[in-house]
Amino acid sequence: MPRDPETQHTSPSTPGTQPPSTQTPGAQTPATRTRSAPPSPDPEPVRLDAAIIGAGFGGMYALHRLRDDLGLNTHAFEAGEGVGGTWYWNRYPGARCDAESVFYSYSFDADLQQEWVWSERYAAQPEILSYAEHVADRLDLRRSITFGTRVTAAHYDESRRLWLLTTDTGQHVEARYLVTALGCLSAAQAPDFKGLEDFRGEIHHTARWPHEGVELAGKRVAVIGTGSSGIQSVPEIARLAEHLTVFQRTPHFTIPARNQPFTEAEFDDIRSRYPQLRAQALEDGAGLPLDPAHGNAADLTEAERAAELDRRWQQGGLAFAATFADLLTDESANSIAADYVRERIGETVQDPRTAELLTPTDYPLATKRICLDTGYYETYNRENVTLVSVRNTPIERITPTGIRVSAADHEDGADNGDGTDHEFDVIVFATGFDAMTGSYTRMDLRGRDGRELAEAWREGPRTYLGLAVSGFPNLFTVTGPGSPSVLGNMMACVEQHVDWITGYIDHLEKTGVAAAEAEEGAQDSWVEHVAEVASATLYPKAGSWYMGANVEGKPRVFMPYAGGLNLYRQQCDEIAAQGYPGFSHTS
Repeated sequence: MPRDPETQHTSPSTPGTQPPSTQTPGAQTPATRTRSAPPSPDPEPVRLDAAIIGAGFGGMYALHRLRDDLGLNTHAFEAGEGVGGTWYWNRYPGARCDAESVFYSYSFDADLQQEWVWSERYAAQPEILSYAEHVADRLDLRRSITFGTRVTAAHYDESRRLWLLTTDTGQHVEARYLVTALGCLSAAQAPDFKGLEDFRGEIHHTARWPHEGVELAGKRVAVIGTGSSGIQSVPEIARLAEHLTVFQRTPHFTIPARNQPFTEAEFDDIRSRYPQLRAQALEDGAGLPLDPAHGNAADLTEAERAAELDRRWQQGGLAFAATFADLLTDESANSIAADYVRERIGETVQDPRTAELLTPTDYPLATKRICLDTGYYETYNRENVTLVSVRNTPIERITPTGIRVSAADHEDGADNGDGTDHEFDVIVFATGFDAMTGSYTRMDLRGRDGRELAEAWREGPRTYLGLAVSGFPNLFTVTGPGSPSVLGNMMACVEQHVDWITGYIDHLEKTGVAAAEAEEGAQDSWVEHVAEVASATLYPKAGSWYMGANVEGKPRVFMPYAGGLNLYRQQCDEIAAQGYPGFSHTS
């Protein structure tokens, strides 16, 4: 999540409408998104200064800053029945953050830092959700949030310079500013397999796990997908199920988390060093105080490289991806680290064929979202766990009793005739999200002249700084495409974005500007800069969800900003200091 939990492309089928048991409440796939009529004036619309969509960590902080610090009449609308966003919905077994808990937390309130005690290095979903609920109560946010309500349409009325919102409850809202805190990994996606409606067992999606839980003990379970949510859930499900079958299309690099509980003394020490740790995080490209690289791979001897890789592997966590300064820019440096992980897979997984299937070979390390795990590879040594490669034997259909895969030669993938049926009681889709843009393009969001955002982004997302979109006045996107977002600590990204948006809105209020929007030229320059920075890395060499490759028909464009949160923050601060060049203002 994950950063936020997510998954890579796992199915050979064309994604389509999700089955009823996995359908995101109120959401629609791009193929089925309705074209609603412009919101009609309501006799008594809700009138606001600022409307916020979403009550995850981004929406909560935006509500606090705009309502409490700027004094604006601000209200948030949330589809879930509580705060937390990703952590409200993602309740699957093993759901856990891959940024260390003490940094996956707000830094704006020193007292909050001191009073909240994290129990372990990597917090699990229930603890993160409890933290979100604690913050909501502490800041009295709930009175300004409407829960169980999805914004289905947001249209800009140029004549009145207002955003007109419609919700799925029929409510109408007018607001001068619209702040979208939709989450980069919130538009859940499931493949539209043939026969899905015929399955007589249970079907669940990791991103919409039932709040009451799922009874898995003694059952035959299928997990489709081996990205982050699959890697996190597989070990937990294997301990419960009679038999677990994992359907994998693409093997992923995953690093041991080395999670462990904090002792009282350890956490007291962390609290005493919070200012220092936060300052270090500000200087880091990922927004985390990671152990910095000791140079490029070529700067170290073979023995030094091996020792450093061993140390970071034993340490666990995301710092492994920072072993060499050029790990993401030089293929030979990347191969050294990738080969190290491949060797660990071979050492851990006892069956050579299974180890081979689990070993990534066709993309560089960390160019797809690198995962953290607890016992993932070890799980495949259990007698009750089977791995099926859907690259070699694609899923043909869902049957009333399970899943049918095509027949193929075990070695070369050649079709040998009839398929193979696997019987299950429960099917779990760990098939991830239409990342970064899906939550926007599934909404009826229109700017000047009624132009739809989905149309404006038809060839890929276009933003200025990941914060604003040309043709959409007074719209501000928290961790939007074109910003570091998913490449860093999401909490640090959220705070930086909301603080910048708050500063800009304060500027607009004080200078009497009625409407502000990104200039098309500035937006074009930023989009080119984002692409140029990405092209200097190894990221584009992978068919990842960073590139939209997990969604059929989605443009293959690298969506986040790969220049690092520290450099990005400097650029945003410079733009603010210069009076916000790149924006046009209308009084």
